Amino acid sequence: MLFDNYSLNTLALTNRIVMPPMTRSRAGAGDVATDMMADYYAQRASAGLIISEGTQISQQGQGYAWTPGIYSDAQIAGWKKVTDAVHRAGGKIFAQLWHVGRVSHTVLQPGNAAPVSSSAIQAEGVKVFVDVEGRGPENGVGDMVQHSMPRALTVEEIPAIVNDYAQAARNAMAAGFDGIELHGANGYLINQFIDSQSNLRDDEYGGSLQNRLRFMKEVVEAVSAAIGKERVGIRLAPLTTLMGSRDDTPEATYLAAASVLNEIGIAYIHIAEADWDDAPVMPAAFKEALRIIFHGTLIYSGKYTPERAEEALAKGWADLIGFGRPFIANPDLPYRLQHNLPLNEPIREKFFGGGAEGYLDYPLQRA
Repeated sequence: MLFDNYSLNTLALTNRIVMPPMTRSRAGAGDVATDMMADYYAQRASAGLIISEGTQISQQGQGYAWTPGIYSDAQIAGWKKVTDAVHRAGGKIFAQLWHVGRVSHTVLQPGNAAPVSSSAIQAEGVKVFVDVEGRGPENGVGDMVQHSMPRALTVEEIPAIVNDYAQAARNAMAAGFDGIELHGANGYLINQFIDSQSNLRDDEYGGSLQNRLRFMKEVVEAVSAAIGKERVGIRLAPLTTLMGSRDDTPEATYLAAASVLNEIGIAYIHIAEADWDDAPVMPAAFKEALRIIFHGTLIYSGKYTPERAEEALAKGWADLIGFGRPFIANPDLPYRLQHNLPLNEPIREKFFGGGAEGYLDYPLQRA
């Protein structure tokens, strides 16, 4: 198993640090990962595990300008440069496979079609980043616009999307990734099927909790069959309401999801906790129940400090901890935390699009 080395109480925090997925919108023409991206990930290879930025499994799965894909030969070759660079630097890297569902715009869709979702519901106020003028990522100039009205997927269309996930997983292996993480969080397609307020279907993919979990289960089983369940993780956001996604009974829903995932036997669940100011705190009882139900590795991310991380590890809630924004500005984050060194502050204006500035030029601490 990939995560055997992360058994509880055997490693210090600095060896259990994950770099979680973070959209940076710097893919090149054809949504291909670039040499600059290879340098970016290699700089951060001291993480215990890197999870790539969200990587669309098809053009239909894209929701933002300049995000990389993993469905064409050129995209596989681009990612191979990234994984080779990370491995040369001694790191491990998983690809996060992404279908945004309704969180897209017609200008990003094949033939300017409507985005797809579990149900034809538009999340008001949910915006996507588009490059209307076609200026490219190097300019870092785009527009945030309301996502387009989606249409509901038919039952007959769903197997093709499940197959897109499985093929993307195979492509990730061909690109040299160590495994894949399914993006089932933050209001994207898998999440849209799971949560009761975004799934109003009355067929076998909606209604009951079992039916709402069906799409997730089929995707996880398909990618597990394609590349091996020991190379599969999934990111979930049980109690957050990002991108307009809400569930009426979130704790029951996501503990049931964890039970399904445990039965399949995948490598890990990556829990995305709410990370905005004044965000709700995930109850300890929920974390304890999740640990009882799911027997694989548990990763938590969401505005963690070293103190919160140590508590989560000590109490057995988590095996690994993701530090997101600190990794943007601190490629050597594990070293800095180990030696209690000050952290660089990220330049928020450089998060999405642009060149090397605010991407590759953060200073490193030297031993």
